[in-house]
Amino acid sequence: MSQNIVQKIITSHLVAGRPIPGEEVAIRIDQTLTQDATGTMAYLQLEAMDIPRVRTELSVSYVDHNTLQNGFENADDHRFLQDIAAKYGIIFSRAGNGICHQVHLERFAAPGKTILGSDSHTPTAGGVGALGIGAGGLEVAVAMAGGPLYLIMPEVVRVNLKGKLPPWVSAKDVILEVLRRLSVKGGVGKIIEYGGEGVKTLSVPERATITNMGAELGATSSIFPSDEVTLAFLRSVGREKDWVELQPDPDANYSQVIEIDLSTLEPMVARPHSPDNVAKVREVGPIKVDQVAIGSCTNSSYTDLMRVAAILKGKVVHPDVSLVISPGSRQVFRMLAANGALADLIDAGARILECACGPCIGMGQAPPSGGVSVRTFNRNFQGRSGTADALVYLASPEVAAATALRGVLTDPRELGEAPVVTMPERFPVDDKMLIFPPADGTKVEVRRGPNIKPLPKAQPLAGRITAQVLLKLGDNITTDHISPAGAKYLPLRSNIPALAEHAFEGVDPTFASRAKKAGSGILVGGQNYGQGSSREHAALCPMYLGVKAVIAKSFARIHRSNLINFGILPLTFVDGNAYEQIEQEDILEIDLQDGFAAETLTVYNTTKGTSFQVRHDLTTRQQEIIRAGGLLNYTRERN
Repeated sequence: MSQNIVQKIITSHLVAGRPIPGEEVAIRIDQTLTQDATGTMAYLQLEAMDIPRVRTELSVSYVDHNTLQNGFENADDHRFLQDIAAKYGIIFSRAGNGICHQVHLERFAAPGKTILGSDSHTPTAGGVGALGIGAGGLEVAVAMAGGPLYLIMPEVVRVNLKGKLPPWVSAKDVILEVLRRLSVKGGVGKIIEYGGEGVKTLSVPERATITNMGAELGATSSIFPSDEVTLAFLRSVGREKDWVELQPDPDANYSQVIEIDLSTLEPMVARPHSPDNVAKVREVGPIKVDQVAIGSCTNSSYTDLMRVAAILKGKVVHPDVSLVISPGSRQVFRMLAANGALADLIDAGARILECACGPCIGMGQAPPSGGVSVRTFNRNFQGRSGTADALVYLASPEVAAATALRGVLTDPRELGEAPVVTMPERFPVDDKMLIFPPADGTKVEVRRGPNIKPLPKAQPLAGRITAQVLLKLGDNITTDHISPAGAKYLPLRSNIPALAEHAFEGVDPTFASRAKKAGSGILVGGQNYGQGSSREHAALCPMYLGVKAVIAKSFARIHRSNLINFGILPLTFVDGNAYEQIEQEDILEIDLQDGFAAETLTVYNTTKGTSFQVRHDLTTRQQEIIRAGGLLNYTRERN
């Protein structure tokens, strides 16, 4: 039977189930990655599983999010992560070594491998033909303990690329065009597989930009073939032995085929406050800009920053613009320093930040009040930048650099001839900032700071849920809405009681106090509830505050899994009109005495004397997890 690339990888890693769209499958995970904002909790969960060493082929712990050390909390977390890595056989990437997805692409990701990461942009690895999937930290901990990843087998969508990108148009414009067509919820339940003759014109870093931002589609993953371009990249970083060819069979089937002629694309921009609010730069117009930020796991590769340096060389950033640049990895940073490009950036007035996520997650460099910021990042959710009323636009490095020079949103084609940057035949490989674990970690002492608190315990599901609607929310509620990002909040990721005080803070500052007073609660949401980050804290904090169920029109994949993993029941409306009839503070009752035998459950609104139907769509395994009070309890019961 002919197969596409996704089917080939999943079939070769299949542990249980049938790889038929809509059915649950379990797949073996080859590699895992964590970062420090989600990793501390993941490793606390790994400790609770009581295994001596990780059982994956490779696991890496990165420090790239919480690198702003304005208190002891982040430094304590980094020390804890380094100790845990040594004890459990995990490679530790020190602060300053780079952003997890950029470094993993350079050093570890390989064609045909399955990679599970506690970060939603793990699909970046699809740039080399690996199947990268983002998940909550608990699922990553289970994978490190040797367990499979369970997921609903996605549909596979083929994006057929033909032609070649014209000058000044880049990979960022390709994924913005896909987002324009499909929207932030158009990839839910799907994996995007790229193919066609146009693929050969894209380098691995360009492919990785596209697969990285595929997370904003809501897609499970995105992937490119492994071909001669992939081989050239792996050879350039000294990993030729990792290459295998990976192509779909000529007559492979797809649920949908999308055609994109690269030669017809032009510079694009995502307007506030959603990555799919896309238009052509020339149509948006020359709006005044206060800040430009270049970097993130989407656009911080060597070739990205070399193009920026070429555009800025011999010029000076507009006096009304603050330009900040974050190299994606130490390798990229060193190369820019060695070839003089770093001096060109500095001479132009750029402020060089460390090799970390930085402003992308609100870790510094907030725009001014009401300011306009053009960023090469992947998300522009309201308030994510650190300034609630800022207007954030997402664009390519070329658009960002041209904008920094002109002081207004600028189509880079106005600058004249485009710079030509080529991939080097060899990258200087330097792994000094990677700490490899000892052969025996049994004698390693794990040091814990006072901000690292024990895991909150979820309770088994009761036979009846009777609770108040604590919040009624609209469409596209993000994990940033639920558990905020930024320098104020990220140091609390190891301390759920403290972090929970800020749950839904930007939506309703009284939420945490009301939830604690109520003792239990239900949340009601619209379409695509929980889009964005993989952070399980957006489920952990509501669970800690007593939330028992979330009823929404639809859920983002990772967040729905996280809710289940922490014992919160995710339900969807059978009739969307029922959403309109619910008000905040209504008392809802869900009778679960018969369990989940029926596909639908009845919810009684005792305040209004009405009822409505909801679907649970839980697999048998997920039902057992919910009954146990979450995945950790479920796993303990079976060990």
